[in-house]
Amino acid sequence: MARRSGGRLGRGRHGGAAAGDAPPPGGRSRRRALGQHFLADPAVAARIVEAAGPTRDDLVCEIGAGAGTLTGLLAARAGRVVALEIDPALHARLAALAARWPTVEARLADARRFPYEALRCAWPAPEGRVLVVGNLPYSVSKPILFRLFEARRTLDALTLMLQREVAERLVAAPGSRAYGALSVMWQVWADLALLFGVPPAAFRPPPAVESAVVQATFRAWPRVPVADEAAFRRVVAAGFAQRRKTLANALRGGGVPPPRGGLAAALHAAGIDGRRRAESLTLEEFARLAEFFVAPPGA
Repeated sequence: MARRSGGRLGRGRHGGAAAGDAPPPGGRSRRRALGQHFLADPAVAARIVEAAGPTRDDLVCEIGAGAGTLTGLLAARAGRVVALEIDPALHARLAALAARWPTVEARLADARRFPYEALRCAWPAPEGRVLVVGNLPYSVSKPILFRLFEARRTLDALTLMLQREVAERLVAAPGSRAYGALSVMWQVWADLALLFGVPPAAFRPPPAVESAVVQATFRAWPRVPVADEAAFRRVVAAGFAQRRKTLANALRGGGVPPPRGGLAAALHAAGIDGRRRAESLTLEEFARLAEFFVAPPGA
């Protein structure tokens, strides 16, 4: 019998399925609404699991487990698998399959709100890692990524199937059109790699866009010095909120509290020309600039 632990988890509108899973009867319209496409290529599923590299010391949280094809591959290698699925019909099928795998726990849960922070406590193996693997529905990939980023201090690595456009934004370099706030925030706190592309033919039904598998390994310390994460996040968000504006104008109109000594002085002290655009700034430059936006103690 599959292991069970924890309390009841809320339902949401996120859906997902693992490789080779067929949609449940009557579930077609909901799946389309979520932008979910079922991975039907077992070779791609095997590559994902190989890239994730789970061992018997590791706990794997699978997002969008569906009917369990990817779950079974993970169960063969990981010490424990917590498989998340929000669709009740798919979860019922998954729970029946999980009875064959003593290390698998099937949960009816919303990946956008799941308490990933609790996974570390549920897996006390001193040498073990907490890994996340999943095929994220296009329409809800950003809120899931945001939730995973929030929980990064308790997660070791993610191996995720994403729409290729989103994957390229995560790994984009400064100066490129894909470079944005998502790129900056993730690259500061994770080592990222776009592992391989996945064509539409690998899915049922085939999506209209390409997909890609990305791996993110969270860092113990940020890549660049970040004096205040909240201030850093505000500066990055404001800089990219109006990409066509110069950095100085974007910061003035971005709702960011003015820095100590004024914006012009802060830009000069950070060695950044305010006529540049945010997409040209490196991680180091964003970090230097954000230091001037840190609120003084007691403010």
